[in-house]
Amino acid sequence: MTKTRVAVDVGGTFTDICIMDETTGAIRIEKTASTPDDPMRAVMNGVGQAEIDLTDVSMFSHGTTVATNALITRNLPRTAMVCTEGFRDVVEIRRANKEDLWDTYKDVAKPYIPRRDRLTVRERVDAEGQVLTPLNEDDARRVANVLKKRGVKSIAVCFMNSYVNPENEKRMRDILLEVIPDVPVSISAEIMPEIFEHERFSTAMANAVVSPVVVDYVSRLSDKLADGGYARELLLLHTGGGVMTPRAVRDYAARLAGSGIAAGAIASRFIGNLCGYPNTIGFDMGGTSTDVSVSYQGEPRITKDWYIEYGYPIRFPSIEVLTIGAGGGSLAWKDEGGSLRNGPQSAGAYPGPACYKNGNETATNTDANVVLGRLGTSLAGGKVTLDPALAAEAVRTTVAEPFGMTLHEAAEAIVRVANANMANAVRLLSISRGYDPRDFALCAFGGAGALHGAAVARELSIPTVIVPPNPGVTSALGCLLVDIQHDFSDSFMKRADQTEMAELEAAYRKIEAEARTQLEHEGVEEKDMILTRTAEMMYHGQWRSLEVPVSADIQDVQDLADAFHAEHEREYNYARKEAAVSIFRVAVKAIGLVPKAELQKHAVTPYTPEPVAHRPVWFEGSEFQASVFERETLKAGAKIAGPAIIEQFDSTTVVPPAMTAEVDAYMNILIDTKG
Repeated sequence: MTKTRVAVDVGGTFTDICIMDETTGAIRIEKTASTPDDPMRAVMNGVGQAEIDLTDVSMFSHGTTVATNALITRNLPRTAMVCTEGFRDVVEIRRANKEDLWDTYKDVAKPYIPRRDRLTVRERVDAEGQVLTPLNEDDARRVANVLKKRGVKSIAVCFMNSYVNPENEKRMRDILLEVIPDVPVSISAEIMPEIFEHERFSTAMANAVVSPVVVDYVSRLSDKLADGGYARELLLLHTGGGVMTPRAVRDYAARLAGSGIAAGAIASRFIGNLCGYPNTIGFDMGGTSTDVSVSYQGEPRITKDWYIEYGYPIRFPSIEVLTIGAGGGSLAWKDEGGSLRNGPQSAGAYPGPACYKNGNETATNTDANVVLGRLGTSLAGGKVTLDPALAAEAVRTTVAEPFGMTLHEAAEAIVRVANANMANAVRLLSISRGYDPRDFALCAFGGAGALHGAAVARELSIPTVIVPPNPGVTSALGCLLVDIQHDFSDSFMKRADQTEMAELEAAYRKIEAEARTQLEHEGVEEKDMILTRTAEMMYHGQWRSLEVPVSADIQDVQDLADAFHAEHEREYNYARKEAAVSIFRVAVKAIGLVPKAELQKHAVTPYTPEPVAHRPVWFEGSEFQASVFERETLKAGAKIAGPAIIEQFDSTTVVPPAMTAEVDAYMNILIDTKG
């Protein structure tokens, strides 16, 4: 009996299922309609539609939008926050900033927990960790009883300076659990043990409000899979680029916020490494948005500055992904200054582009590509038929006539504006971070990524575009390629030149002990544990920090300071080597290795395939007869000269004139943008 691995990625329109045969490495895919009211139904529908025997599944990995959707829609259970007296409004005051500095009428959204459910107790810890006022237990019990009467479903405990001494927070949790034993309690000192009270309070708040929703979903799905015969742990993808078990979800539920977009970044990094490109830019273009990520020297770029709603940061480490409103359904429009714009408004899944025949009359990127001949008359293996006449009419009335252009000029203008928007997004994550795009390969996936990838790469002088075998379900593939991973940290707050190596080592050993305990609880054996150290550092007196890898055999703290100077110079193009450096935080990434099957590899035999058809396609104002290929007929070693169109079930790849493409041993299409 063969063993299979299953990954499921839930999207807004479709739920993607990726099934890998462990013996051969062969992959098959399935798509089913998402069920927003209960995503579990779509997951199980997909399992049934793909005819997966759960008794034969060795790993079931899942990227979920449950936490993200709960925060966006604010369909949240009643949650309370217990704060130090006088500090109940920290999460409402925030940083007193706004997303749009110049819009005086646009307010930041209200906190996830309203003021009436943010209660206070008397206690105080100073900045050095000394308990100035022990927790007033009369206050604590009064608050606990009030919350019990209110029927709250979850509680966050957020005290001042608890990151340096959590004694009062822990005692508050004990009292809450005595009075309300079945309610989950998130304490900020364990969720995010670092300075900056708003960020710590906000992360604990987000964790508390999504905990009941996520735990309920994960428990129901685990039970449903077990009923079907699945005998292993359900693995859930989190934003840091790893997976966590249901046990870890109970403590760190908010790590699943943004789960879905991390999968694509993981897959693009893996595919880039497989193709010999350790520097990869992930370019995931779908129907309404495009997600851009960067992997440098084989590792994804990690950030702690992210949020679902502006003003309420979630400070768990996350793969940095930039999302912009550019997709196949993005609308073309004319602004007040008379310029052509593209997105972020979208026709969505319904009514969709004009060519979908559902009543939309405004041109979209999909309509423009149909007019230019880059898209055929059907998608998804014929499940969706496109009407070229409706696409042409939408482009004519939306852009051609208002701007005095011909039909094809207008269609190309729409696509050029979209490509420029996406190229700018890539610049924000590459050039503005100190990376040269010319040193990277662009991994283009999603339903529309391969359609625009070559043009975006040319705009940025990126030499190679990688199109995975199944671009539309590449994010689901990412769920198959990850290990169990947790991030542990502690504040350090000391100048490097005043730090003894033994002191730093003791701080790391304390965190590593906690990390090993967590992995042991999840059934990871010692031989499968990998612990890596990092330090967040800054020039003394600053508050913005940079993360620096810390070697296990480092002998001198000065070596760490030198590493910080080098990283600062790479990131900002300068370093002040004469300035004092402070260590802000010490952290450990704990990885529990999950055995991975290898993707199927094919023998490469160079050849020139015969096209199945030719059709007129427009590039740069000229009409070309482009060769059309069916991707499933291409073998490893196939070499194709542009202009060419490569069609498949879940995507279309465009190879512009003067570019060439070939199929590698793993069935990726590699486009040489230099010709």
